[in-house]
Amino acid sequence: MASLDSPNPSFAIRDHDTTHSKFLRSLSSKEQPSFSRFSFTPPRFTSPSLHTSPVSSPLHSFHPAAGGAASLEATYRCLSSILKKDGQMLSVAVANGFIYTGSESNLIRIWKVPEFTECGQLKTKACMVVALEVSHDRVYAAYGDGKIRVWRRTWDKGLKHVRLATVPKSTGSVRSYITGRDKTVKHMGPISSLAINVSDDILYSASLDKTVKVWRIRDFKCIETIQAHPEPVNAIIVTDDGVLYTASDDATIRVWRRYFYSENHLHTLILTLPAKCSPVKTLTLVPDDGILYGGCTDGYIHYWHKGWFSGQLQYSGALQGHTHAVMCIASVENYVISGSADSTCRVWSREQDGRHIMLAVLVGHRGPVRCVTAFMGHLGEEGEDDCTICTGSLDGVLKMWRVTRKKNASGNCLNQSGHGYFELQD
Repeated sequence: MASLDSPNPSFAIRDHDTTHSKFLRSLSSKEQPSFSRFSFTPPRFTSPSLHTSPVSSPLHSFHPAAGGAASLEATYRCLSSILKKDGQMLSVAVANGFIYTGSESNLIRIWKVPEFTECGQLKTKACMVVALEVSHDRVYAAYGDGKIRVWRRTWDKGLKHVRLATVPKSTGSVRSYITGRDKTVKHMGPISSLAINVSDDILYSASLDKTVKVWRIRDFKCIETIQAHPEPVNAIIVTDDGVLYTASDDATIRVWRRYFYSENHLHTLILTLPAKCSPVKTLTLVPDDGILYGGCTDGYIHYWHKGWFSGQLQYSGALQGHTHAVMCIASVENYVISGSADSTCRVWSREQDGRHIMLAVLVGHRGPVRCVTAFMGHLGEEGEDDCTICTGSLDGVLKMWRVTRKKNASGNCLNQSGHGYFELQD
């Protein structure tokens, strides 16, 4: 059985002498990843404050114009910082005005926004909530025991969650394993990511056992096991038209299409995207603009634009800034938010001309940022164009941030010369 406690050298650190135009080859190993060896100091509580974001890193210098601070694109404020006795924060999801957070403990905590007050808990015997997905009225949570728990959210005399299922079901799994029918048993390694295609009634689970399992939601039966990569699968994401993207330690993103005419082989590999020799740890997709982002262990975020046909992708460049592995990515409207093992989050804006501008570097966590989610909206004096971000770190702290773009005299957001972005040459 795979373990989360063994070291993983694939979380590489770029050498400070590396030039901007050259990648170092990150290491990858068959050993399972562990987050326990990332060094961090205990959290220190401070009152909410307004920060002017730095736009440089040890590997990405930015020299402002004469205006100094006036050259910065955005400001950020830490609205709340919460430390529970739950251990490391591992997963987060937002839906319908609620934030769900998972940790090393057996609790999923539910927070109401914009107040960011705890309003409920989901408790199980299993610990380590490694992945969370919320779709419509259902909550899907993957645990360290390799199983998925499902709840239905109701509003009967207040917010309630009714336990629906544990996937896979316990009955019959031993017999299926003995007979070799592995489609009905749980993953042989820890689950790393979940994805849902509601229109096709499909739940996907990726695992460090190098496979992706396909579950039919109406009866939670495993209908297919995809041998996805030769190395552990770290992240998956699925589009409304049934295209599945899988990211792996083999430094590639694979694109799969689901076909309905075959009973035994529903998903077929249609494309493999190389990620410049660095293991890919996280994915996010912008459906409206058709952009796929992949965060890698060398600190770069590569991105691809979709073509005219479904599943067709063209490499477009990379975002540079993080000095350690990119561990999570989220996107909302034209914002892209990345969390890293360097203990920071970076907020990027995707402009109309295709450029990406680094708006802010969120500094405050004292450990690697493991999970992130974001949503648009206003809170008090902020406007509708502001972005609210929730981050969870291996330091055990959950933070809520507010990022506000600076505006000029006419009320338009500042749009300067694209620092924080560069184009990769093939």
